[in-house]
Amino acid sequence: MRAWLIRFVTLYLFDVVVLLVIGLIMPQVSVGWSVLWAAVILALATLWVKPALRRWLGGRAERSSRDLTRTGAKLVQGAVVLIVAAVVWVLVVVLSGVNVAGFFWGWVIPPVLLVIAWLIYDAIDDRLEAHAGRLWDGARGRESRGG
Repeated sequence: MRAWLIRFVTLYLFDVVVLLVIGLIMPQVSVGWSVLWAAVILALATLWVKPALRRWLGGRAERSSRDLTRTGAKLVQGAVVLIVAAVVWVLVVVLSGVNVAGFFWGWVIPPVLLVIAWLIYDAIDDRLEAHAGRLWDGARGRESRGG
């Protein structure tokens, strides 16, 4: 339970930053205070929907790409990641107060930015979760000594 909670909280905080950055650099995406709820949706979708979709689509893509070259297989894998990001972005927009305007700037570019954010998070998640775990243990240690 502790590990899942720490992972969710670190991902949630990271997603708040990601959504705010998307809202700041893209005037076609209005985030505002909806960022708080949208980050919950994005974190949950990243933890549960993303892996399930990647397994399902990845398995289908792997079976269909056996005859492809190595470059073709990598392109198929990249397309799967972009499709997953697009589905996650649609969930965020539909289930939160995030508003988008325009097809390209509102529905195509944000999933690409999500993929970039996922790459960044994958590179730093172990350190973030370890730091959050130390903070959690420190707070729990003070709580048990003080109570």
